[in-house]
Amino acid sequence: MLEQLPPGMLLMLGGLLVPLLPRRLGQALMLALPLAGLAHLWMLPQGLVMTMELGGYVLDVVRVDKLSRVWGTIFHIAAFLSVIYALHVDDKVQHVAGLIYAGSAIAAAFAGDLVTLFFYWEITAISSVFLILASRTAHAYSVGLRYLVIQVGSGVLLLAGTIVHYHQTGSIGFDHLGLTGPGPWLIFIAFGIKAAFPLLHNWLQDAYPAATPTGTVFLSAFTTKLAIYALARGFSGTDMLITIGAIMTAFPIFFAVIENDLRRVLAYSLNNQLGFMVVGIGIGTELSINGTAAHAFAHILYKALLFMAMGAVLHRVGTIKATELGGLYKSMPLTTAFCIVGSMSISAFPLLSGFVTKSMIMTAAIEEHHTWAFMVLLFASAGVMDHSGIKIPFFSFFAHDSGKRPKEAPANMLLAMALTAFACIFIGVYPSALYAILPNDAPYNAYDATHVVTQLQLLLFAALAFGVMLRTGVYPAEVRSTNLDFDWTYRRALPWLVAVIRKHGGRVWQEQKDLGLWAARGVIGLTRREYSPEGTFGEPWLIGRAAVWTAFVLVAFLLLEMWLRVSG
Repeated sequence: MLEQLPPGMLLMLGGLLVPLLPRRLGQALMLALPLAGLAHLWMLPQGLVMTMELGGYVLDVVRVDKLSRVWGTIFHIAAFLSVIYALHVDDKVQHVAGLIYAGSAIAAAFAGDLVTLFFYWEITAISSVFLILASRTAHAYSVGLRYLVIQVGSGVLLLAGTIVHYHQTGSIGFDHLGLTGPGPWLIFIAFGIKAAFPLLHNWLQDAYPAATPTGTVFLSAFTTKLAIYALARGFSGTDMLITIGAIMTAFPIFFAVIENDLRRVLAYSLNNQLGFMVVGIGIGTELSINGTAAHAFAHILYKALLFMAMGAVLHRVGTIKATELGGLYKSMPLTTAFCIVGSMSISAFPLLSGFVTKSMIMTAAIEEHHTWAFMVLLFASAGVMDHSGIKIPFFSFFAHDSGKRPKEAPANMLLAMALTAFACIFIGVYPSALYAILPNDAPYNAYDATHVVTQLQLLLFAALAFGVMLRTGVYPAEVRSTNLDFDWTYRRALPWLVAVIRKHGGRVWQEQKDLGLWAARGVIGLTRREYSPEGTFGEPWLIGRAAVWTAFVLVAFLLLEMWLRVSG
């Protein structure tokens, strides 16, 4: 019976039981679910496919292979660590949302067709927004609305692309798609939104810092990494991804360096690390796909550790602004130590997890003669050392004495950080354990002398550059500020422009409204004619095109609703 249950379903169904149980029993169930789910996953045989019929279509609701198993394994581990970290929280909404969110992400990683993927894709969007709303502030509600619009919009594009792709090919299988037509292009954009491609990325920096301290740990593990999995499954070897990924690794560095909110720094850093994975997918060789899978595995752990450390600071101090912190190592020494492990891991110090995973992608770039991409990744690696390897622990715990002497983090938070730090060290010291479960047979030795020496030189010179710039005053000072990113164009500039036009346009504005009404009447009349049974769009074979237009209209209305709330 258990073998017929899709991976992730234990967490989703079990999560619904948590509010019905006494707190202690509910906590025990929350801890047991990820462990039971992981055991269930590894019971399923390689190559297993579970099918069901729905509306005349055969859906591959479960497909177990090496690629999905890597993501399923780390998603279960991340869920377990996140649950431990959140045990002190007495908020059943967060607990239920977190478990359903994790379970739906796991189930999505095993979807064998695009319809099943869409189903779980939207559940991740809806469940995860409650981790933002749980902050219960006006700002969190505004952010939650924007987040939901973007995440649901991604799902709408995925559904529209699936319909168009099925109309063109007769298949809904979730295999390699490539950019072969309008359907795959829509799916590609849907994946790109959740992977935080450049200019589509601001939802990440907007939403993650607005979530609760424990909610952010959950969020950091699943949404973007599910998108990376989907890209690896559907678009490996797509050259465009090399360029997109390289840009993703570079531009967040500049924002992270000047950002005062340390959780936003980590959000930009997350964007930077996703870029390495996207480059690996774009290269598309066995080694680069292994590197993407391994780096996603390691990244979930060390990024969770960093968000855990900052969440502990926020929980005890009440702020996460660099200008208001410093000297915390005196009263939070364990949190400080765990934060340093996370910072060294993301910076790819030898004997830590980032060192044995990131280098696989960079090696693949050199082997395939993507020299310019390799140089960008090298620059990005130095940038990571600056904004996450040094800035996060330095300004949180050491930069100056803020006078704050909070208690050490709660015991469950410390336990979660200790286990995660151990995992980062274990992977760095014994990488063959991770390499053994990677999808391809592509032998790799991380501890080759050239790689070790090169990486140590990079890290030491990056640290020297930070110290020199800080001493000479060149390094941007930490100041209370709001940094402008691309979302400023639609959150501030567009509403302001419309307000100015409405205020000063006078007769022109009225004429434009009259013209708009006239045009609307014409569009309505044209629509009636064209969508009648005799019209161009009334023929059944155009369902794919109709689905695309429906998707765009829905997204347009969602964006309009969000804009009206912001501007009015």
